[in-house]
Amino acid sequence: MPYEWLPPSTTTPARLHLWPYRSLPRRGFVGFIATTCALIALPLLAVLGSPVLWGLLPFFLIAVTGVWLALSRSYRDGEIVEDLTFAPESLTLTRHGPRGRRHDWQANPHWVRLTLHPKGGPVPNYLTLKGNGREVELGAFLSEDERLTLRDEVQEKLDALR
Repeated sequence: MPYEWLPPSTTTPARLHLWPYRSLPRRGFVGFIATTCALIALPLLAVLGSPVLWGLLPFFLIAVTGVWLALSRSYRDGEIVEDLTFAPESLTLTRHGPRGRRHDWQANPHWVRLTLHPKGGPVPNYLTLKGNGREVELGAFLSEDERLTLRDEVQEKLDALR
């Protein structure tokens, strides 16, 4: 599961840490680029030593650069982290989005309502927290099943705070 419950301590209350699932780790990124280079360069072996190679080489470099930039952009856009902190006096959600954007939400846990929208949201089983006059999404990047499991766990924590 791409989320974990951090244990509470004397200074830190219970905390939920969420992040999007990465199917291609950084190590795999390097291997994928190397394999892409090898497979694209394979046909170039036939024209090795001829002037045609110099005509095809820029297209090879453009293709590899395009794949590199697309995967890099995907990694940057996937740098989303959500922290949900459970304290007796406040429930705080901090979302660190791509390119350094940060959004904070805070409400009294006694009045917070956790809602699962099976249909009608941007994703199936859309999970929201509503309180303090605002409704915020929680874990929109998780799979449907993960959001169902998360709903039960968060509801348990909320019930324990009340």
